[in-house]
Amino acid sequence: MKLVSKQITIKAMTVSILITSIFSVTTHSKYSFVLLFNNTAFRWGVYAIIVTSFIFATAYFYDKKNNINMIVILLYILWNTICIIRGALVAEIYWDWKELIENTMILTLVIASYAATNIILTQSLLAFYFKYAIPLFPIFALFVNTDAWGFYLMGASLMLLFIPVLTKRQNLLLFAIILVIMLSDLGARSNVIKFAIPIVFLIIYYLKDIISKTMLELARVLLFVIPIVLFILGVYGIFNVFKMDEYINKDITTVGVDYDGERKEVSLTDDTRTFLYEEVLQSAKRNNYWLFGRTPARGNDSLTFGLWEFEWTGRYERAKNEIGLANVFTWTGLVGVLLYLFLFYHISYVAVNKSNNSFSKMLGLYVAFRWMFSWIEDYQNFTLNFLLLWIMIGMAASDSFRKMNDEEVAIWARGVFDSRYVKLQNLFIKQSLYEKSKDSSTVDMSQQKK
Repeated sequence: MKLVSKQITIKAMTVSILITSIFSVTTHSKYSFVLLFNNTAFRWGVYAIIVTSFIFATAYFYDKKNNINMIVILLYILWNTICIIRGALVAEIYWDWKELIENTMILTLVIASYAATNIILTQSLLAFYFKYAIPLFPIFALFVNTDAWGFYLMGASLMLLFIPVLTKRQNLLLFAIILVIMLSDLGARSNVIKFAIPIVFLIIYYLKDIISKTMLELARVLLFVIPIVLFILGVYGIFNVFKMDEYINKDITTVGVDYDGERKEVSLTDDTRTFLYEEVLQSAKRNNYWLFGRTPARGNDSLTFGLWEFEWTGRYERAKNEIGLANVFTWTGLVGVLLYLFLFYHISYVAVNKSNNSFSKMLGLYVAFRWMFSWIEDYQNFTLNFLLLWIMIGMAASDSFRKMNDEEVAIWARGVFDSRYVKLQNLFIKQSLYEKSKDSSTVDMSQQKK
């Protein structure tokens, strides 16, 4: 019976990546039949199944040897749980409860990091994505706006780190996806950046004999320090990185897509973040929730979006912002932000400094980059992007992934696209287990003789 439950869990978990990919783009369409997916009851039901599958996957397949590194994630989950309970106590109206339920399921996706420490499960998850979700993309591309294509294809961004060891055919697929992202809508700056950064980090693999661990650690630390320094400079009015027109003389434009799906010229230098920071910080100060947060049941006061929100909720309050770290601060306070920082810092440190392969080091830097990017975007929603973030963090923390050498990682990465490499991988695993068993038997015999 337990074996059947495990098989059902694996199937549900792997299928979840396809479903999450679909839900990542359903709000970016002008067709009514696509928007039907956004029915609240239906959406929550699917979310619940996905979260449950990851909880069971953790219960069945999580390796406890990762416990030490996962403490930081556990602390973050516990604080989120406390804030969710507080949310149930402060919720007053229908919209509070709706946001609390929605945000609870979104925040519970963190559990995916536990399941992702099992590299065989993660491989199966990604393999399902490339086998089924990618071939279905041309169909969905016909019915969703081009700026959302990157949301659906986000799963490919992780595999860009493995380009050096993939086959020509596998790389051809990834390059085709990159081309689609770059040509579909450069105005979707977030998607372009998330696909470009992994390619930049490939320099670590190609120059691994030149780049020292000290250099990698310095780069990792800088990714944490830079946004904090820029935030302080912005708060004191010394330098605002978002006001690019102050240090870039030329207005850089491209063709993008508006909310109605119509193509138009958009500026790549527009400041779309400063006013959000101002609203979030002023709201926390005004309502005195800066330390422990306003809970996931509430948002921040907003004059910019408040008029629209007031028509629905009766409050000049925005439930969620485009800046991921701003949501962490609003919902869980400074305590939550510090735990979030500690989580990303520790996991990236382990991946960069406690691994036997170049790919874990690149993944560690990518995790550090995602901390920095959370100051700009990476907001919390039930999408492939947010799910993939926790899958990457789980991989970076994984003892099994970090212990592999470059050749073993190459077989694992190719196995995502080709099941023949999975068979080869399983053969190596069996051989390794046999050798360990043989060695332990020898030790036992020698001890008996004594």
